[in-house]
Amino acid sequence: MPAPVYISGAGVISAIGNNVAENIESLTSGKAGMQAMQRLQSIHKDSLPVAEVKLGNEDLAALAGLPAHTSRTALLSTVAAREALTSSGIDIANWRTGFISANSVGGMDKTEDFFERFLKDNGSGHLREVVSHECGAVTEITADALGIKDFVTTISTACSSSANSIFLGARLIRQNKLDVVVAGGTDALTRFTLNGFNTLMILDGEYCQPFDDNRRGLNLGEGAGYVVLVSEKVAQALQTRPTVTITGWANANDAHHQTASSPDGKGNLLAMSGALQKAGLSPGDIDYINLHGTGTNNNDIAEGTAIKTLFESAYPDMSSTKSFTGHTLGASGGIEAVYATIAIQRGIVFPNLRFETQMKELPFAPVVKLKKKTIKHVMSNSFGFGGNCSSLVFSKT
Repeated sequence: MPAPVYISGAGVISAIGNNVAENIESLTSGKAGMQAMQRLQSIHKDSLPVAEVKLGNEDLAALAGLPAHTSRTALLSTVAAREALTSSGIDIANWRTGFISANSVGGMDKTEDFFERFLKDNGSGHLREVVSHECGAVTEITADALGIKDFVTTISTACSSSANSIFLGARLIRQNKLDVVVAGGTDALTRFTLNGFNTLMILDGEYCQPFDDNRRGLNLGEGAGYVVLVSEKVAQALQTRPTVTITGWANANDAHHQTASSPDGKGNLLAMSGALQKAGLSPGDIDYINLHGTGTNNNDIAEGTAIKTLFESAYPDMSSTKSFTGHTLGASGGIEAVYATIAIQRGIVFPNLRFETQMKELPFAPVVKLKKKTIKHVMSNSFGFGGNCSSLVFSKT
């Protein structure tokens, strides 16, 4: 029997709340975070809704305890990671502690600000705005703020990044390399990202409708989400024993296309079946699937086809919480890992907002109203560009 890896803390910031409690309130009351752009400056301001965190950089910096000129990606990361570590009640000075964080944009938000001024006058702009451009710099800023030094690394595999961070942390604990790992991811909205997704013609000019037959595309979002993974030894030392473990994980790559999923869901199926095998579970054991569910035509049919194949006629409850938060890219797997933990602890299935019409290709539909039930096992899917697909399984102890 593999050594258990427990979830002892969680932290999140998204368009629907600045902490776990606020996110729970929005998830249970059906309050989505999409709106017209407020912070991001773009020529698409009036045509493409986004899911922005409602705090400006100065407010985030005050919460994070960092300078206001720090990249927004790092500010979001530090706020959520600090909440996760604080909620765990762990003194990291007593344990071998790692920080594994994911992102896809790095400090690009600050680079964009610098570049705009530099184009007008190549003698203007602060170089401090470009030194944290790459993804690893964001991770190091947060690790330094938390005082984590034993192991620090960054994962950037597009939309599966955070999920991969989490299961790398679980592997390191099982292999007795670390005792505690703060794992998840972060991403801030940038013009480069918005324009790139718009060029792919997969953004929705209205609020997204994941897994709906009339879906039009996704809404981009931003935020950060982290869980604190601990070994059995650490769990025994805590005042309150954790009630959730991560039992399964798998990563696969269908290598179908740079930005599109394989239409037959090959990579999705490999990831989900691999995670079940790792957890020692059968499809019928899963009580809830937190879908990747972006709302694009390609993603939802690929994921849905894989679910149809794997679960056959015994489909568990499922929903896409991106209908609340938008697609937070490198942060999505971390945010949704927090939501999976909440689902188990509180016995709730979150609604798939704005769902109207079942997809004609699928024999199932997502949950549309908040549902209370006993939940023992949750599958959380994160499927990224380049066919990089990951699934995690969280279980009640």
